[in-house]
Amino acid sequence: MTKRLIVTGTDTGIGKTVFSAGLAGTLSGYYWKPVQSGLDGETDSDTVRRLSGLAAERILPERYRLATPASPHLAAEIDGIAIDPGRLDPPITPAPLVIEGAGGLMVPLTREKPYIDLFARWRAPLVLCARTTLGTINHTLLSIEAIRARDISLIGVAFIGDQNMDSERTIVAMGRTRHLGRLPHLPHLSAETLRAAFAAHVDVGAVLEHLA
Repeated sequence: MTKRLIVTGTDTGIGKTVFSAGLAGTLSGYYWKPVQSGLDGETDSDTVRRLSGLAAERILPERYRLATPASPHLAAEIDGIAIDPGRLDPPITPAPLVIEGAGGLMVPLTREKPYIDLFARWRAPLVLCARTTLGTINHTLLSIEAIRARDISLIGVAFIGDQNMDSERTIVAMGRTRHLGRLPHLPHLSAETLRAAFAAHVDVGAVLEHLA
C-alpha cells in the first residue's frame, strides 16, 4: 500500500503549499492536490513543482481543475462541474505521497461533504499547519478537535511564520499533540532555501515514524 500522508491547514493562505513542497521534496516523494480551485497564475501544483526539487512526473495531476478561485463546492457549481468524492481515492505511488487539502478542514468539497470527511475515509496520518499570528490558538485547537472526532491520526502541528513561543506551547499542551517545528518565512524562497529550512526547523523524523 502507498505510504501517504495529508497536509492540511487551519485556514487558507497560511503556507501549507510551501510546507507540502518542502515535505514532498525532503521525503523524495510524490505530491497530489485532489482539487484545484483557480487556474489563473501559478497553481499549487505549479508551486510544488518549482519548490520541491522533484521531477515533474512526481507532481501528480489534479482530479478536478476548477477555473473559479473559490471554495471547491462553489467553484464547481460556477464552472458547471459536479465533484464526485468517490473519484477522489489517492493514487498509488512507489514512494511517499503528500496529499494537500484545500483551505481548512471544514471547507466544503460539495454541498454535503466537507474535505475532512475525505481525510477520514483515506485513513492516512495528517500534519496540521498553523500560522503563528493572533487567532491561531482558537483555530488550531478547534481543528484538532475535528480531527480527533473523526478518528484521524494526527502526526502533529507544524507552525509557519514568526516565532510565537506562548501560542505554540499552548497549542501543543492543550491539544495534547506534537510540535513538528516552525517553518519561518523565507525572504528568498527557492527549492534550495526551502530544503535547508526544512532540515533546520522541521521534525521530519516524527513524520517518518508514521510512514514506517
